[in-house]
Amino acid sequence: MTLSWVSIVRLGLVQMCLGAIVVLTTSTLNRLMVVELALPAVLPGALVALHYGIQITRPNWGFLSDTSGHRTRWIIGGMAALAAGASLASYAVTVMGAAFGLGLGLSIVAYALIGLGVGASGTSLLALLATATAPHRRAAAATITWLMMIAGIAITAGVVGSFLDPYTPALLMKIVLIVTLGAVALTTLAVWGVERGVDAVPEPDAMPFLQGLAEIWAERKARNFTIFVFLSMTAYFMQELILEPYAGLVFGFTPGESTKLSGAQNGGVFLGMVLVGVMATGLRIGSLRAWVVAGCIGSAAALLLIMALGRTGGPLVPAVVLLGFFNGMFAVAAIGSMMALAGEGRAAREGTRMGLWGAAQAIAAGFGGLAGAALVDLFRGAMNDAAAFGLVFEIEAVLFLGAALMALKVMQGRAPTRMRHGLIAGE
Repeated sequence: MTLSWVSIVRLGLVQMCLGAIVVLTTSTLNRLMVVELALPAVLPGALVALHYGIQITRPNWGFLSDTSGHRTRWIIGGMAALAAGASLASYAVTVMGAAFGLGLGLSIVAYALIGLGVGASGTSLLALLATATAPHRRAAAATITWLMMIAGIAITAGVVGSFLDPYTPALLMKIVLIVTLGAVALTTLAVWGVERGVDAVPEPDAMPFLQGLAEIWAERKARNFTIFVFLSMTAYFMQELILEPYAGLVFGFTPGESTKLSGAQNGGVFLGMVLVGVMATGLRIGSLRAWVVAGCIGSAAALLLIMALGRTGGPLVPAVVLLGFFNGMFAVAAIGSMMALAGEGRAAREGTRMGLWGAAQAIAAGFGGLAGAALVDLFRGAMNDAAAFGLVFEIEAVLFLGAALMALKVMQGRAPTRMRHGLIAGE
């Protein structure tokens, strides 16, 4: 038995809940600390980096979900920890105005809890998807779950933003508790019974974690794919903190225009994800490896175009939409490939592999964003703004091309014909 489309959408609801809670901490609380409390922007940035850093524990959570014989408990438990962390982080913001030291201490604990919750719930969810999704449905499953996560982020940001005015600490806590408790309840309902209905329940295993991790690291494919994830995600996140400043400094965009630029980029990501889901699963056109390579090469070309426009002039928005489109194409195909590769090698270790790759992604997200910003600051001391930003975009393009080469080496091409046409159990 494999996951039905209804079950895939149910698991997508969990991704939606993850996005809904995380956006409160990366967007709403970030703004409150910087604007309402007049704190330096590096403070929320460091707290978000802490939550990424804590996710180095993802392999451990994946291993626990592999060896405990039950992934559902880790998905629900992780969501509960995430909800508790977000609620504590919100309370810490309300405390900071009167007692900064206490508020900061609570924030550190809260963001660590957020990282643990995302790691436990997200890794176990991906492991369940990897073990229970039919091969020919993986691209569509990745598209559905990630688009639902993006929807959770967008809906929560919009709704919370509209209800939070006029801001008061009591109103903040009320809204956050509604979102977090609702997310835990929806996650429980969404995931309950799904695992029992598929042939994906892991057998209990008493092997020590470090031994289990060492076995996975010894697998050449798993090790190479970890390097691919880190390389590609470093490239993916390098522009995150510099694209809007680039638009403002080089193209003269206003704050409102640069914010819309980010929205346009996410629109491109959405289109790229939908394209891969439809083409790879619905029309059976192209392997996941081909879509990953095309997305990486296209992203590199779009970055070089954005760099060139800074020197020659021209419309920036279409180029940024193009970058988002190829980013979305690469990302969703890479996630589908991740699901396929998670089941290769030693049996009953899908969660450990997913955790290893999730940790690589989290570290790359923090490192890539920081490296991009630091390099821009470094280069601006020696050259003009257009050249400084352009050089970073060129470095990012080279990383994407390197990731494309890694994808060709690590990933398989088309699955066997029998798999492509869905002639498997459960179809």
